[in-house]
Amino acid sequence: MERTFVMLKPGVLQRRIAGHVISRIEQKGLRVIAMKLMSIDEGLAREHYAEHKERDFFPDLISYITSGPVVTMVVAGDGAISRVRTLAGATKVEDARPGTIRGDFAAVTRQNIIHASDSPASSEREVALFFAPKEIHDWEDPNAGWIE
Repeated sequence: MERTFVMLKPGVLQRRIAGHVISRIEQKGLRVIAMKLMSIDEGLAREHYAEHKERDFFPDLISYITSGPVVTMVVAGDGAISRVRTLAGATKVEDARPGTIRGDFAAVTRQNIIHASDSPASSEREVALFFAPKEIHDWEDPNAGWIE
């Protein structure tokens, strides 16, 4: 069982599509084991996106992610990292295939609507940035045999 970090960015709430995005994750048989609505301050945003600090889009990324509330989640399931990344689709809007979250909902690459961890190491780091251990509820789904 694998865990991954997922963030629905400000545009998701502004467009009122959070339920649609969360439903896609759940319909894939993944479990949401932590979730919260929060505002990200600049310090946390810079720490979260530290790997991009030298890129030209970094200031715009920080400005966007701090412009409104986000939904942060920890999602669990077999192959959760790759499954959520596949559901999310390509980062560039023009490369995001229909049927993916970005392909169906994203309009502007630099105002992307979802972040999903890309590796076990980044997932572990990102979950720890946004959630205390007591906020994660790794519950068992009694219907798992019907979903998987």
